[in-house]
Order: sequence, then C-alpha cells, then structure tokens
Amino acid sequence: MNQEEAASIALNLEEIDRLIHEPARLSVMALLYVVDSADFIFLKNQTGLTWGNLSAHLSKLEEAGYIEAEKSFKGKLPNTELRMTAAGRQAFQAYRSRLQQLLDGLPE
Repeated sequence: MNQEEAASIALNLEEIDRLIHEPARLSVMALLYVVDSADFIFLKNQTGLTWGNLSAHLSKLEEAGYIEAEKSFKGKLPNTELRMTAAGRQAFQAYRSRLQQLLDGLPE
C-alpha cells in the first residue's frame, strides 16, 4: 500500500459517525439494534458501564435522536425503557455499511 492509498483510507475513516463509533455508545447501539427495547439495568449489565457513564452516553444518543427513553415506575421503583428510533436505526445501518466498506478496502 502506498501513501496515497493510506491517506484515502484515513480520509474515509473520518466519514464514520463518531457519535456511534465511541466504544460504549457502539455497544449500546448494537444491543438496541437487535431488541425492540431494553431497560437501563439490562444495558448497564450488558455493557459493564457505571450508572453515570451509561447515563451520559444515553443522553448523547438521545440528544442526537438515535434513541428514545420512556420513564415509568414498576411498582415503586423507577424504570427507564430505551429503544432505537428510526433515525438511529438508519444511522447504525449506515455506520455498519461504511465501516464494512473501509475494512473490505484494506489489503490482506
């Protein structure tokens, strides 16, 4: 691979959705992509993130319109149910496709 090809790959990597690409948010998005919805505790257990860290990442995804949260109570306990929005699903599919194109373009 020459320097021009390497520079092209680096430029293409810049086209990746950085909001999704961050490892913690990628984990959340991948989990929500394969389920209809998940509660906060499930996501916390699956990702291994702390309460505060997960909450911060969920807020960023919600601000971007990629996920939506529905807060309620189960008995006397608060419950937050999260689901991926149509925009989030489309963004995640585009992220997957773009990343796959980049990986397929690398020499073996």
